[in-house]
Amino acid sequence: MSRLGRSFSFLWSSTALSNLADGVLKIGAPLLAVSMTRSPTLVSLVGAAATLPWLLLALHAGAIADRADRRRVMAVANAARAAILAAVALLAALGRLDLWVLLVAVLAAGVTEVFADLSAQSILPMTVTADRITKANGRVSSAQMIGNDFIGAPVAGLLVGVLPAVVFGAPALLYAAAGLLLLGMRGTYRLPDPGSARGPLRRDIGEALRYLWSHRVLRSLAISAGLLNLANAAYFAVFVLWAVGDGSMMGLEPGEYGLMTTAFAVGAVFGSVLAGRAAGIFGDFRTVVGAWLVSSLLLLAPVIMPSPWALYPTAVLWGLVGAGGNVLVISIRHRLIPAELLGRVNSAYRLLGMGGMPLGAALGGVVAEFAGIAAVLLGAAGVCLAAVGLVWRALSERISKPLTSAPILSDISGSR
Repeated sequence: MSRLGRSFSFLWSSTALSNLADGVLKIGAPLLAVSMTRSPTLVSLVGAAATLPWLLLALHAGAIADRADRRRVMAVANAARAAILAAVALLAALGRLDLWVLLVAVLAAGVTEVFADLSAQSILPMTVTADRITKANGRVSSAQMIGNDFIGAPVAGLLVGVLPAVVFGAPALLYAAAGLLLLGMRGTYRLPDPGSARGPLRRDIGEALRYLWSHRVLRSLAISAGLLNLANAAYFAVFVLWAVGDGSMMGLEPGEYGLMTTAFAVGAVFGSVLAGRAAGIFGDFRTVVGAWLVSSLLLLAPVIMPSPWALYPTAVLWGLVGAGGNVLVISIRHRLIPAELLGRVNSAYRLLGMGGMPLGAALGGVVAEFAGIAAVLLGAAGVCLAAVGLVWRALSERISKPLTSAPILSDISGSR
């Protein structure tokens, strides 16, 4: 870690703590919702609330990341979500927690996450040299998976049954600590010339949208990622009902459901570490498309084999290919987007990539209510496979070429 520099070490440590907090919330909130209602529509609202801020605020958060000190944005966002969750923990301790308070808490945490995550992705290239970006992204992705799934998820499964207030109190402390760690990053993390910093944000946002849409490679990846995330949001918004409870297909306990995400994290850690090596053998784009294809096919496994013994190895493979593909996609964006546009274009990309998630989560709940949970799971897998076919067709001329080859870069610089 030290070879990546002091600033990256503090950024990595802050990321590890904040993602541990994310992991507790990500699993704890749906499990709390299931304890309050068995309605697929109401349970799916938790997933919709967590991702709705990406649809509403991503573009503005990206523009601010290109204007402000990115470290300061992250610190303020962490402090804000620590305060919000501490207040919700107090309400839970007083017995005032219900489904609607839970939804408001998840929504508020999601708002701060948008600003923190976009600034974190934009600040990373400012902490390491260009030749170490993929390695640094692999380290960050490993920290995210360990925090989110390997530790946070099983802890959340235990806390839900023991003391629900801690589901919010523990993340509040972790976010506060993550914000304090950012103070160890020396220097300023504001662009030397933020350009039209005094102009309207809409001008900056428009510039980013035009750049992304005219960039064939990034546009194709963003649209395909959007379809994948929409389908996965629908899938996992109701998957907890397929897996947990006496009336479910798998009959898992909350703690066992948390172990599924631990299995996911084990695979994700290996995927994050091995992503660069796989890209060196198969090429960046071929590895990404292959990872997305395998991940999509794996969505069928819990439907075909609704058994815990099949679920856990499937989760390991989900993590392996999911994290590996994610590391490479982020590294591709870091290499292809100009530094002065990184925050804004990243936000535009993630708007396309994640903006459909609240719709997907809500749609999954509604479809499950009328057609059954299995219909949602199978339909989501079908949409994912279609998205993989779309990106394969769009990048077919580049799929076997390395990212750094002259033909690709010259085509990219020509916008189409």
